[in-house]
Amino acid sequence: MAKSVKREEGEPRDSSKEVSRVFDDAIRNLVQVSRLLGDEMRLRILFYLARNQELHVTDLCDRLGQSQPTVSHHLSLLRVSGLIESRREGKHNFYSVRTEAFGDLLITLFSTTGETPKKVKLHDFTLNYQGR
Repeated sequence: MAKSVKREEGEPRDSSKEVSRVFDDAIRNLVQVSRLLGDEMRLRILFYLARNQELHVTDLCDRLGQSQPTVSHHLSLLRVSGLIESRREGKHNFYSVRTEAFGDLLITLFSTTGETPKKVKLHDFTLNYQGR
């Protein structure tokens, strides 16, 4: 457990500790997102949502060939992570990709290698990024 050090008022922060904290937070977030995107079902959900702008949960179940509880579980994980959002219309939930969050994620993930790629191919799945 990290030891808390009390600073006197007006005392400058140790910038190396602050940078280290930000780096650690970024790594933890990246690991969490990697785990989310490491699941084929969640990647398929993102693909269908990106391609169709918005889908009802039943439509996703039909496309994925999965039960409603299974799809809802994956949708919940993606929603809590901030990658997708939902809206309710009557008794129905509709889901869509949060494009700003997903675009920011792509920039963060791929900009460390230099220029952000416009296309990422994973086996038979291709992810296109149109940039800002």
